[in-house]
Amino acid sequence: MLSPARLQIGTSLLIVCSMVAEVGRAQETRISRLGEYRGYSSARYDGWSSASRYVTVRDRTRLAMDLFRPTRNGEHAVERVPVVWTHHRYLRSMTLGVSSLTVLDTIPWLKELLQHGYAVAAIDIRGTGGSFGVYEGLFTPNEARDAFDITEWLAAQPWCSGKVGMYGRSYLGVTQYLAAAEKPPHLVAIFPEMAPFDLYDFIYPGGIYRHDLLEQWSAIVHQLDRPGASTRRPSSVAGAWSLTRVRPVDGPEGAELLKAALEQHLRNRDLADIFEPLAFRDDRDPVSKARPYRDWSPAERIADINASGVAVYTMGGWLDLFTRDALLWTANLTGPKKLVIGPWAHTEQQGLDQADERLRWFDHFLKGVDNGILDEPSIHYWLMGAPEGQAWQSTDQWPLATESRQSFYFASGPSGTIDSVNDGRLRPDAPTEEEALDRYTVDYSTTSGKPSRWSNGYGDGAQGFAYRDLRPSSRRSVTYTSDPLPADAEITGHPIVTLWLDSAAHDLDVFVRLEEVDAEGVPHYVTEGALRASHRATSEPPVAMLGLPYRSHRQKDIRALPEEPVELVFDLIPLSNLFDRGHRIRITISGADAENTRTPAQDPPPELRLHRSTGRASHVELPFIRAEKR
Repeated sequence: MLSPARLQIGTSLLIVCSMVAEVGRAQETRISRLGEYRGYSSARYDGWSSASRYVTVRDRTRLAMDLFRPTRNGEHAVERVPVVWTHHRYLRSMTLGVSSLTVLDTIPWLKELLQHGYAVAAIDIRGTGGSFGVYEGLFTPNEARDAFDITEWLAAQPWCSGKVGMYGRSYLGVTQYLAAAEKPPHLVAIFPEMAPFDLYDFIYPGGIYRHDLLEQWSAIVHQLDRPGASTRRPSSVAGAWSLTRVRPVDGPEGAELLKAALEQHLRNRDLADIFEPLAFRDDRDPVSKARPYRDWSPAERIADINASGVAVYTMGGWLDLFTRDALLWTANLTGPKKLVIGPWAHTEQQGLDQADERLRWFDHFLKGVDNGILDEPSIHYWLMGAPEGQAWQSTDQWPLATESRQSFYFASGPSGTIDSVNDGRLRPDAPTEEEALDRYTVDYSTTSGKPSRWSNGYGDGAQGFAYRDLRPSSRRSVTYTSDPLPADAEITGHPIVTLWLDSAAHDLDVFVRLEEVDAEGVPHYVTEGALRASHRATSEPPVAMLGLPYRSHRQKDIRALPEEPVELVFDLIPLSNLFDRGHRIRITISGADAENTRTPAQDPPPELRLHRSTGRASHVELPFIRAEKR
C-alpha cells in the first residue's frame, strides 16, 4: 500500500501528465470565438463533491451556502482552483415534490465549469431560502455588504486560488453589480445576465406602474420565503411553487436551523406594498426611510463598479424585459467589458453554447488564459429574421457606425391593412397639411396580451414564449402602416417616437408598439415604449444614456396637460430586426396595456387628438443600417 505522501506525489504526477497532454491538444486545435471554445482548457475533472453550510457575515447573520468542488477519481483537486458563485434570490437548493434540485440542475452549464477546474457556490440572500435575516427591499445595501463578505470568505479558503467570479440572471445579475460596487479585493470577473439598470424605469417605466410584473413576482417570492403561508395577492403562477421547499444545510441541526430562519422570514416585506405608492423617483419609503430609486437602484453604483476594476460580461435578449438596460450597463462601464444580445426572452437562451462562453470569460480572468476574448469586437448581437448562418453580428460601437436614421410620418389613410380606429399610413415624406389630426377615445380594455416580454419575466410563457395575435389590440388602437418594403431592411438601434397631442384630460398614458406586418396582413410584435404625458419633461441625465431622452420623474417636474398640443418624445426598446421585402412597418398607439400596466381609468374615457400637420408632425425615427455593413 502506498503511503499518503507517495499517493499525493502520484496524484500530482497524474495531474501534471494531464496538463502536458492538454498543452499538446491545445497546440493541435485552438478556437476561441463566440459560443465556441476549444484547445485552451479541458475537462480534467470527472466529478464533484457537494456540501452545504452556513457562513456568517459581518453583522452575525448566517447565510446558507451550497459549495461544489471539482474531483478526479473521487479526490479533490490538489492545486487551488478559482470559484464562481451566485447570490441567489430563488432558493439555492430546493425540493420540488420528490425531486431535489441544486444550481447544478437549474443551471446545467455549471457542471462543465466544475469539470474544467472551477469550484461553484450558491448562497441564499438574507431573509430568503435557508438564510437567516429579514428581506427588507429590492437590492438593499445589506445585500451588497453580504456579497463582499461572501466573496472574501470564499477567496480565503485553502482550496481557492484567490480568484473569484460571479454568475446569474435577473436578480442574480444585479447582485453581481452590487458585489462589484463594494470592491472586494478578490472579485475579478462577473457574468450578469438580463439585469435591470435603473430601478425606477423597471417599476414605473415612463411613469406608468408595471403592476402585473411586480405583483406576480411578489406573490412568487412570498411563496418561496414563507412556504405554506397564504398570500392576499392572486397569482396565476405562484401556485406552481406551492410544493417547493428550501433544503436545509447539512448536519443534524440543519432542519432546526432552517425552521428558525423561516421564522425570521415572516417579517419579510412585500415588494408591491413598498413600490406601488412610490410613483416618483424622489419618493421616500416610510418604513426604511430610504429613497429606493436612489438608495437601492443599481445605476446609482456605477462609479463604485468602475472603481472596482471588475471585468463585466453582460448578456441580454431582444425580447427580454431588460434589453435597454443591457446596453446602458455597457455604455456606462469603463473596465474590461463585453456584451452579447441574443434572440431571447427572459426565460430563453438557445442558440449559444452557454458553457463555452462563460469558460472563455472566466478562463481569461480567473486563470490567466490568453484566449483572445478581449481582442474581438466588444459587442455581439443577433439580427432577428436574418437568413440562417447570418444572424450573429459584431461591433465595437453602439449605436452602429452604419446607422442611417430615417423618419416616418403619420398620415391619413386608409392603408387597407387593418380595421383600426383610423387605419392611417406611415410615410417617409413630411406632412404638408397645416391642420390634420386623428381622434381616439381611450379603450381601457386594450392590451398587448400575455405572455408578454414583461410577464415572461416571472415565468409566463417559459415553455415557448411568443406574443399572441395582435390584431384585436390593433383594432382598438390608432395605427399607421407603411407601404410594402421594396427590399429587405435592417433596423438596429433605438427608435425614437415624437407625438404631438392634446386632450381635455389633465393626463393620460400613451403606449406605442412597433410591428412587422407580413404579406398576409398579420402583425408581428417587434418592440414598444410608453410614457405618461405628465412625465414628459426631459432633464440632464446623471449617467450615459446613448443620446436617448431622459426624465427625472421627480414630483416637482410633473406637468398636467395644457389646453394646447404638447410634444412627447420617447424611445422604444432597442431592436435588431430584418424586415422582409414586401412586409410593412406599423406603429400602433393606444391609451392602455391592460394586462401589463395599470393606467388610472377616467370616466368618461378621455379623447386623445393626435396631430400630423406641418408644424406638429408626429413621427417615428428608425435606425436603418446601410446594406454595405455585411
